Amino acid sequence: MGDVTHEQVNLMLRLYDIRREPRLREAREWFMAHFNATTAEEMMKLCPPGSQENAFMRMVISYWEMVASIVNRGLIDEDLFFENSGEQWAVWERMKPIMPIWRAMFKNPMVFAQLEEHIKRLEAWREKNAPGSTEAMRQMMAQMGQAASKTKTAGT
Repeated sequence: MGDVTHEQVNLMLRLYDIRREPRLREAREWFMAHFNATTAEEMMKLCPPGSQENAFMRMVISYWEMVASIVNRGLIDEDLFFENSGEQWAVWERMKPIMPIWRAMFKNPMVFAQLEEHIKRLEAWREKNAPGSTEAMRQMMAQMGQAASKTKTAGT
């Protein structure tokens, strides 16, 4: 185990408290339940500029980009953080298909680069500690997405 300081633990607890803030909690719940865009057109339809959905999407991804930046710089022990978090992985998995679009649109290859790097290290850490778990999670998310699609189709 690495040397984890009280300051790192306090920062981690503060980041957790921020996640519990009512508006961010609402945004996170919406994101996990509804964000499934894989193209710019789908994203614009789901999260049009000026909409609550657009604000929710931006709140969630900017929160996790900020947290990733903090962890990437070593301000929180990475093992400690990875042992106690995982939502950022699901957020990245949902954002990954549209990331090349955003990077091209903004002419900025660094858009959400902190989160991307953080997720690479999280996946490597997982594979070291629980081989096969990342792929199992991808399969579970795909099954959940298929079930949600069937529910939407049946309801229309």
